[in-house]
Amino acid sequence: MAETLLAVEDLKTYFYTEAGVVKAVDGVSFTLKKGETLGVVGESGSGKSITAMSILQLIASPPGRIVGGKIIFNGENLLDKSPEEIRKIRGNEIAMIFQDPMTSLNPVLTIGEQLIEVIILHQKLDKKSAAKKAVEMLSLVGIPEAEKRLKAYPHQFSGGMRQRAMIAMALSCNPKLLIADEPTTALDVTIQAQILKLMNDLKERFHTSIMMITHDLGVVAEICDDVVVMYAGRPVEYADVNTLFESPLHPYTWGLLASLPRIDDREKKRLEPIEGLPPDLVNMPPGCPFAPRCKKAMEICRVQRPEYREIKKGHLVACHLYLNMGEQ
Repeated sequence: MAETLLAVEDLKTYFYTEAGVVKAVDGVSFTLKKGETLGVVGESGSGKSITAMSILQLIASPPGRIVGGKIIFNGENLLDKSPEEIRKIRGNEIAMIFQDPMTSLNPVLTIGEQLIEVIILHQKLDKKSAAKKAVEMLSLVGIPEAEKRLKAYPHQFSGGMRQRAMIAMALSCNPKLLIADEPTTALDVTIQAQILKLMNDLKERFHTSIMMITHDLGVVAEICDDVVVMYAGRPVEYADVNTLFESPLHPYTWGLLASLPRIDDREKKRLEPIEGLPPDLVNMPPGCPFAPRCKKAMEICRVQRPEYREIKKGHLVACHLYLNMGEQ
């Protein structure tokens, strides 16, 4: 059985604003094994990106603060590390690919300057060796004429090429964990498929674990081993990818799957949207946060928060529908 690389335990990240305390991440727990890919799924505002930023300790303070929980990476709690120790881990051991590469790349520096700077900073190589490594990495991610492309500026790259450059930058230090925050959202479906294949291939080559943040269940089915479904800053379901697609337990997961178009749908059924809106994170309802939108909601759902627990081996859910079911 694969060894655990990352274990997030009851993580809580709050933002203290004039309107009140925003509980952006409120008790998130999951594990990621070495060499595997974990999908983190949910609507916008569900806490996916804040969870990732908390792992890297990139939460702006004020107004944000990690107020509880543990982030165990390679057997050590990252929340016990000093800022200097975290800076050494960032980039070297944990790297991140952001959603929009155009806002992550400096428009006035060439791709080569930015990639070489990262390699020098983290790998402690001289400029000539770093430039050679930069060419190797751009070639590895499928950018043609890599040496020539080092001199290009971000605006001279297409969206897919910019994302490839970001992947090259993230993997240039051979990190143990790669956090990908919706890396294919701004790309068309053909380029999206190429980027996903590239990430899968590089995972196998470098034995890197990937935390894939997405709202697209198609992406999850393509490359993930396990999945955690988040809603209103909390995990509502966790299972391996096959179990989640074949036997989803939480009504929110049902809704996400029902809104996904199916290639084998010969009757061309209308997609079923999840009615309503996510709750206000400042004024959370007392019970299950999904209850106002849930077709299966009971009285207890509106007054008592469901416990997040294992219903079947390796399958966790937070739902009152399974109140009398224990671990099997």
